[in-house]
Amino acid sequence: MTHFAELVTSEQVKEIHAASLELLDTVGLLVRNENARAIFAKHGCRVDGATQIVTFPRAVVEQFRAAFPPTFTFYGRDPQYDRVVPRDRPVIVTGSSAPDLIDPVTGQVRRSYSDDIARIAHLINELPGYDVFSISTLAEDAPPGYHTIARLYPSLKNCLKPVRCNALNAEDAEKILRMGALVAGSDDAYRARPFITGHFCPVVAPLTMDVDSTEMLIYFTERQLPNYATIVPNGGMSSPLTLLGTLTQGNAEFLAWSTLTQMVRPETPLIYSSLSTLADMRRGNYAPGAIETGMLHMAHAQMARFYNVPSGGYIGLTNSKLNDAQAGYECGMSVVAGLLGGADMFNLGGLLDALTTFDFGKAVIDNEIALMLKRLQRGFEFSRENFSLDLIKQVGPGGMFMDKPETFDRMKTSLFLPEIADRNVRERWQKQGASDAQTRAMKRVREILTRDNPAVFSPEVDARVRAAFTGLVKGDSVPPPEWRK
Repeated sequence: MTHFAELVTSEQVKEIHAASLELLDTVGLLVRNENARAIFAKHGCRVDGATQIVTFPRAVVEQFRAAFPPTFTFYGRDPQYDRVVPRDRPVIVTGSSAPDLIDPVTGQVRRSYSDDIARIAHLINELPGYDVFSISTLAEDAPPGYHTIARLYPSLKNCLKPVRCNALNAEDAEKILRMGALVAGSDDAYRARPFITGHFCPVVAPLTMDVDSTEMLIYFTERQLPNYATIVPNGGMSSPLTLLGTLTQGNAEFLAWSTLTQMVRPETPLIYSSLSTLADMRRGNYAPGAIETGMLHMAHAQMARFYNVPSGGYIGLTNSKLNDAQAGYECGMSVVAGLLGGADMFNLGGLLDALTTFDFGKAVIDNEIALMLKRLQRGFEFSRENFSLDLIKQVGPGGMFMDKPETFDRMKTSLFLPEIADRNVRERWQKQGASDAQTRAMKRVREILTRDNPAVFSPEVDARVRAAFTGLVKGDSVPPPEWRK
């Protein structure tokens, strides 16, 4: 049995659950979506038509949380990339929806375009630390009516791994499902393996469910398609400026949206996903890189175990504007805390400046962090063989293990061998150019993006998609002209 680091006791977990139920029962949520209010009313909640406030009797919440299933599956375009949480923990998902990007050639910040998404998808497909591609940036060049499709198409075209995206409304969702069916070959084929996972944030303001994201949560749940939501309380802004208050309010918000999905369809798979933070009140700045973000995720993971559901979220973020030491220690501190605290899923990968800017070099370095997390998860692999007692006896006092065959056999399995982190002595490092981690990471980016991508659609699939969506962006991963000289 795995034991996790805990910041609150088992009795305190029960108190947090009880406090969350009290909030839902006595304060409730402002539910702006009419469809959701009707569903809540039908299943025993109290709905005030004038104020749109919905309160949740404790018994109703307990009834529907009993239907929470213990696992969630991400499907890949290629089945070898399917991932099940918590079984395959840690599942690494890229951060998503940054409007800006650091140009891989000039190093300057600019808006992101659809061809950038194609290159990012290509890169993520080739980096083994990542399990799910949540579309990293927006597409400034999206044609009218194609806001989501202009992001989804280059993602699917260049990545065989599961792809996560959101939908703006029913019309947008229908386009997503149509594209999925075209890529899969038919609607039935897509529904058998839905390789697009929906993701929404229906609760942003304190204890308030919005119209559109809530509607999409209902839409995908009704159609038995994979989707889940993330809670985002921000202490000092949209939740109290205490860890416990933010945790409790966020937990109540999780129970509200997850209860809604179970009312729509019992046993709908879900993830207790969070991006809970405390704001830096010196300026009121958003601070996802703060250590408190990691602490909140540890506590949310405890609550998820209490509910027997997978957990995770945006763990491994930074406020740094550069891929520098700050980016490294903010990301590293929180992901290790999250893993040791029992989180199953981690949204990290390439994002700087509080989720607003993508950097290719950081995506490569974060891949290395992801692989370190996976090595940490493997642990000591306890067995009689791994005691190596016979070898220790053979070498004896004062001997040497370096020349033994067993050492050679284990050199690539006992430890993680990084490609970006430099472990050479200083003299060898200097002879090889004395480069820093970002330079080495960008070299790796260029190596990947200047070779063929095995994930690309067949001509037949691409023709089907482009015939159905006229005027669609090209969606090709083409290296910058400066890299093709």
